[in-house]
Amino acid sequence: MKISVIIPTLNEERMLPITLSKAAGLGFEELIVVDGGSHDRTREIVQAVASAPAISHQPLAISHQRSVLSPQSSALSPVSLLTAPPGRARQMNAGAAASRGDVLLFLHADTQLPLDARSAIEAALQDPSCVGGRFDVRFERDSGLGWLISRMINIRSRRTGIATGDQAMFVRRPVFERLGWFADIPIMEDVEFARRLKRAGRVASLRSQVITSFRRWESCGPLRTIVLMWTLRGLYWIGISPHTLRHKYNDER
Repeated sequence: MKISVIIPTLNEERMLPITLSKAAGLGFEELIVVDGGSHDRTREIVQAVASAPAISHQPLAISHQRSVLSPQSSALSPVSLLTAPPGRARQMNAGAAASRGDVLLFLHADTQLPLDARSAIEAALQDPSCVGGRFDVRFERDSGLGWLISRMINIRSRRTGIATGDQAMFVRRPVFERLGWFADIPIMEDVEFARRLKRAGRVASLRSQVITSFRRWESCGPLRTIVLMWTLRGLYWIGISPHTLRHKYNDER
């Protein structure tokens, strides 16, 4: 089972080094970073890894805002860099088109996979009825409201069968192609795809946890962000266009 990891990026120099270095050491067949026009050092970071695919890289902080990858020993997954028009759906579709895996794993640039990510995916997909799945999530700040919010996300996702991109969604390639890829919409592409995926077969809710950034919640405030997210989702469910909702969404980096 070949697994391709696809990471859409836009100005992710702060978060990408640790995400990329951790994912590269987990035994996946390829990591494809699809950049949507970054103006920071995102592409430079990816190119540094892609130019030396036979060695491991660990994040090395060089200032308060920046980090680079420093070489260590041991093999890494091959890393490649693509460019695509900005928009997470467009970027993920471009990565999927260029990938060679039997399974596609879509990973946000600020989300770290668990050490057992590959084996957990393989175990879930041993069931032929399983079309894909997602991981449980916790925030890097796993206390207080962060702890409560992440647990609520996992419970909601398990009960509804709907995942979000922060949960590192994965899908069998034939199913992804049959469903028509991600819809070309500016937000809610993850929820929209999760709805279609749920109708295609069983979706695995893995207990292994990804660790994702708390930055958006910190920027807007946890309670305000909860209200915003549920408002956007509610408006989307009743038929408001994602293109209209995009103006209310702050994608904090």
